[in-house]
Amino acid sequence: MKAVVDQDTCIGCGLCPDVCPEVFAMDDNEKAYTKIEEVPTNVESKCREAAQSCPVEAITIE
Repeated sequence: MKAVVDQDTCIGCGLCPDVCPEVFAMDDNEKAYTKIEEVPTNVESKCREAAQSCPVEAITIE
């Protein structure tokens, strides 16, 4: 499973790294990004929760 953050859509609210810090972080421009290429099985549910919690739906799960 992969998670992708659309940098153009992201508003930098910081919710995704709060929910799933194993996968998401904030960059110097205060935009979210994925820290890892493949989401580990043990955090898939947290990653999906982060994607569903995004207020602008900037995260897609592949």
